[in-house]
Amino acid sequence: MREFLIAAVPSFLASAVEFVEATTIVLAVGVTRGWRAPLVGTLAAVVTLIAIIAAVGVALVTIVPEHLLQAIVGALLLLFGVRWLRKAILRFAGIVALHDEEVAYQRELAELRASGLRKTEFDWTGMVVSYKAVLLEGTEVAFIVITLGSTSALAMTQAVAGAIAAGVLVVGAAVLVRHPLTTVPENWLKFFVGAMLTSFGVFWFAEGVGAHWPGDALSIPLILALFLAASWLSVRIIRSLLPRGAEVAARHV
Repeated sequence: MREFLIAAVPSFLASAVEFVEATTIVLAVGVTRGWRAPLVGTLAAVVTLIAIIAAVGVALVTIVPEHLLQAIVGALLLLFGVRWLRKAILRFAGIVALHDEEVAYQRELAELRASGLRKTEFDWTGMVVSYKAVLLEGTEVAFIVITLGSTSALAMTQAVAGAIAAGVLVVGAAVLVRHPLTTVPENWLKFFVGAMLTSFGVFWFAEGVGAHWPGDALSIPLILALFLAASWLSVRIIRSLLPRGAEVAARHV
């Protein structure tokens, strides 16, 4: 149960956000240029990511000492989580525009149509675009899986399972509707996932330097609640400091 809570659940949520963005680009390529090339590009990117996770993840689990590994994992999760959380705070405060998957999809469609239809038997442009999109978003998934699962072989299995489940769910839903998953509350998910990864970073780093949390992993929900409360308070404070009409909430990117 401990590995499930600290590896599978956060891996699933964080991976789902990345898979939504990658799926949007692959859908745009498939709709405008045909499906063969984007599927090949996606498969190639998935194979690349599996190789990265297998090589780096196994090395971390088997070579690095446990306490040093916990400190490294905690520091990496802190850096990664704070980056997500900072951007989410700025979005909800009105300084950075909220992300809109429909707008991103239409923009990608326009760019692909402007590049023209494929002129060769195999659409290398469509394959490269899909490969880069899945590899870019998937690299973050790989990072999350490796860091969350690097504490043990069981945790690695749980983290991989969470990422796979997210991929199957997101891709399956996109195939059914043949459209980007615009109903997914992506901005809220990023806010929550940013706070969650930051909380795990604090938990692991503290354990890595010798601290002991009351209740062990049961302390994580409390840490998460504190980060969520502090982050939302930051949103309210920033919004109150902005000049009237300065928010960019009406625009989406």
